[in-house]
Amino acid sequence: MEMAKSSYKNIAVFLSGRGSDFKSILCNIDKINGDIKIAVSNRNAPGLNYAKQRNIETLIENDFSKILQKMKDLDIDLIVLAGFIKIIPKDFIDEFEGKIINIHPSLIPSFCGKDFYGDRVHEAVIKRGVKFTGCTTHFVTDIPDGGPIILQKIVKVEQDDDKDSIAKKVLDEEHKLLPETVRLFCDDRLIIKGNKVLIR
Repeated sequence: MEMAKSSYKNIAVFLSGRGSDFKSILCNIDKINGDIKIAVSNRNAPGLNYAKQRNIETLIENDFSKILQKMKDLDIDLIVLAGFIKIIPKDFIDEFEGKIINIHPSLIPSFCGKDFYGDRVHEAVIKRGVKFTGCTTHFVTDIPDGGPIILQKIVKVEQDDDKDSIAKKVLDEEHKLLPETVRLFCDDRLIIKGNKVLIR
């Protein structure tokens, strides 16, 4: 059944690297009740090429006041942080409260916060010797990785795993978890109650 076009969400994706999480959303966009209007990066990231290939607008900018104005100009309903390494200012987050989601490569609240990103997370997982890790999608607040958790996926840590093998396994799950989270948001199925997210 075709979804009503009037209910479509305008989506912005923020990224800083290769853009594989961004690509996972693009590959599932036909299942999502929304359109990606712009890809934003703090640098000339390789992942922006996925946007250019689909004629999606791109923006390279570090001034969050300019980024905020662009989001307003495009009437953005949802911002997806897909490997975006910059800390977003509180005033920006306040403008889009409950409308920014992030994906993190661990099972929050483990191995998260401002010092945990990229390979640092997987190195910490191996060093600590945990038996399970995974990935988490959550709403963004002014506390890094501290917002309400949306979805999580568990990845088993085998005895012979290293940071690279863990990174690959977690990334494979990210590519399923992030599009699903975006789909749920765009279907208006996520309800924030305190620090919990209910899925209706």
